[in-house]
Amino acid sequence: MTSKQDFTPVEWTQVLMSPTIAGMAITAADPSGLWGMLKESFASGAALVAAKSDPGANPLVKAVVADFETADGRDEIKGALQARFAGATPDDVVSRALAALAEVAGILDAKAPDDAPAFKAWLEEISLKVAEAPRKADFSGSAGSRSSDAEKATLTEIQKTLNT
Repeated sequence: MTSKQDFTPVEWTQVLMSPTIAGMAITAADPSGLWGMLKESFASGAALVAAKSDPGANPLVKAVVADFETADGRDEIKGALQARFAGATPDDVVSRALAALAEVAGILDAKAPDDAPAFKAWLEEISLKVAEAPRKADFSGSAGSRSSDAEKATLTEIQKTLNT
């Protein structure tokens, strides 16, 4: 069973911030205004809560959630995200997020091969929930697809990046 101690501090920070990055990539792919961003943020947070309460959740996922719940863990994530995304445009956020997820996939494959598939699937699930969070309106004002073409394309890129 993989734990935080199996990673260097830098690697752990990358793994720790990956759920946030998985959601950010989708949000940046097609920003949907204040309410849309709030719904997307809630969807990402709900995935963390669901993992915490799921007795069958992958142990590495649970370790990330547990660290995410601490003030030190949140401060670590905040600092790492600010460093990685400083001055980024939405397009930059998507490309930087995909690069970060590629790094995490490599770390997981090397350091946690038994837990990597489940953890990567969890990251993909977070991305999907964020994409489906706000209902997009079509040009007539009626409810349209739950995710835009840009979000769908980013989901596909996340799947390729994570090899899920």
